[in-house]
Amino acid sequence: MSDPNWQPPSEAPSGAPKPAPSRTPLIVGVVVSVVVLGAGLAYLWMGPKAPVPQQPAPAPPVASAPDASTEDTSGSEVPVAQSDARVRDLVGLLSSQPELQRWLSSTEDLVRRFTSAVSNIAEGESPRAALSFMAPTGGFQTVEREGRLFIRPESFSRYDAAARVLASLDTQTSAITYQALKPLFQGAFREISRPGQGFDQTLSNAIQLMLDTPVSEGDLEVVDSPGVNFTFAAPELEGLRPAQKHLLRMGPSNARAIQEKLRELQKALLLPAATPR
Repeated sequence: MSDPNWQPPSEAPSGAPKPAPSRTPLIVGVVVSVVVLGAGLAYLWMGPKAPVPQQPAPAPPVASAPDASTEDTSGSEVPVAQSDARVRDLVGLLSSQPELQRWLSSTEDLVRRFTSAVSNIAEGESPRAALSFMAPTGGFQTVEREGRLFIRPESFSRYDAAARVLASLDTQTSAITYQALKPLFQGAFREISRPGQGFDQTLSNAIQLMLDTPVSEGDLEVVDSPGVNFTFAAPELEGLRPAQKHLLRMGPSNARAIQEKLRELQKALLLPAATPR
């Protein structure tokens, strides 16, 4: 299966940087979705901006981490369509990284975007069309060695910021925040899910899919065929789900850092066991 956002190389000397792809790289989707799985950053899912409510419900001042006892009341007091201020206040406590604050302020209808992104990841897909705001700078690059193509390290480093934000999230505060906002997630998820599906289970499945992604050491070899986009040379990698392949394209170091944080969050969030795929 090819990656529709990897572009064929131009006629350039071996090892020369590739031109920037014409569309947002697919990895953007998994970057945000993985971060979201950690603490709510999928609220950042971009797309057509939702209408701004005329009288949004005021968000209460937040001086410390929200108490988990608010789970049964906080979501019902603030409608999903008017919850952006509350989400930004709570999620903004999870990390001091400036990218987090910038991403949180860049879009609206955050709860619905979060639940949609998680649902896509759980199915192995990526919400890439709505995540252009996190597109890294620079283009995808390869290097040729003895007639074989490999992804350049410079391509991996474009995603350092996303991995750094996720790794910086406070695990226990993230778990408390999730419980405080869960009624909102559940309400938004009911709008898009099939009867009988639960958001906790879907989030668990999404996290497990990321953890099941095999992250190898060393260089990643790719194949470029005329008229076809780049694909992984190793069949076992090319056969992965799109969301998993996006994680790999962040580079081994970033992928491992994300998986380590997700393992912490998987335990702290007290989610049900993932269902077999």
